[in-house]
Amino acid sequence: MKFLVTGSCGFIGFHLCKNLLKEEHDVLGIDNLNSYYDIYLKETRLNLLEKFKNFKFLKIDLTDKESLCEIFEDFKPSIVVNLAAQAGVRYSSINPNAYIDSNILGFLNIINLCSEFELEKLIYASSSSVYGSSRDVPYKEGSNLDPISLYGKTKLFNELISKSYAQKNSFQAIGLRFFTVYGPYGRPDMAYFKFSKQIKENSQITIYNKGNMSRDMTYIDDIIEGIKLAIKADNLTNPHEIFNLGNTKPIKTSDLLSLIENHYKKKALIHHEESEDEVEITHADIYKANSMIGYFPETNINEGMDNFFSWFDAK
Repeated sequence: MKFLVTGSCGFIGFHLCKNLLKEEHDVLGIDNLNSYYDIYLKETRLNLLEKFKNFKFLKIDLTDKESLCEIFEDFKPSIVVNLAAQAGVRYSSINPNAYIDSNILGFLNIINLCSEFELEKLIYASSSSVYGSSRDVPYKEGSNLDPISLYGKTKLFNELISKSYAQKNSFQAIGLRFFTVYGPYGRPDMAYFKFSKQIKENSQITIYNKGNMSRDMTYIDDIIEGIKLAIKADNLTNPHEIFNLGNTKPIKTSDLLSLIENHYKKKALIHHEESEDEVEITHADIYKANSMIGYFPETNINEGMDNFFSWFDAK
């Protein structure tokens, strides 16, 4: 099968591409390799993917519709997995244009081309951020949606436009709401990664809202399995579906911090701040994903963080 994976040098994109390549699928990865975080990490991921003969990479921005159209014409993908997006909650208040370009204009280019070329299926990344300040915890796919960040709002737009397009066209669209994905080769802007680096280096860390927030941290292998189950799902009757992909066991920030302190046998140097950009808790209800596509996470936080530490401490 031929896969077009956008954001192929990102955290989730890298792991998905590697998995698909090992299964001997043909994968074309595209990424703009922006500098939101360390470009060296993205290049490291790319170098590992380029060792596979069935992988091809093109450095392209999703706003470049002409180049995207050429890719669809030449490569003729069976399935598109759109993981490219400007990520980050707090960064959306600093550089909003990046979110409009990638998450809205870029996404529109992708879904228009999926429609034009009559693709079999579009899998796209949504986010737990669409729930925002909703108090309906654990979050179900039908829960009230109240995104508080621009990032969350752009992801909700992706869902709404996908539903509209899928109902009018012949392809299946599946949105996956990821909950705090972590693991080796992860994003340096995520709390578990930053805390590990700062505690290891004896530098000060910033803890928001007294560490009382909780996140449904989901290990990367469980996320990749969820994406693959969505790819394989052939029993879905609705042209557009949304699934939560979480771990269902929220971890309190203070407990995550303790886990990292115990690993490095060091106490964190903490600076406390209050933030209105952060929701109190994220907690996925995965009944729908479990019953409809067979998704069930298997990695607990201790096992997952041990895998992360093994990679992080060796690099």
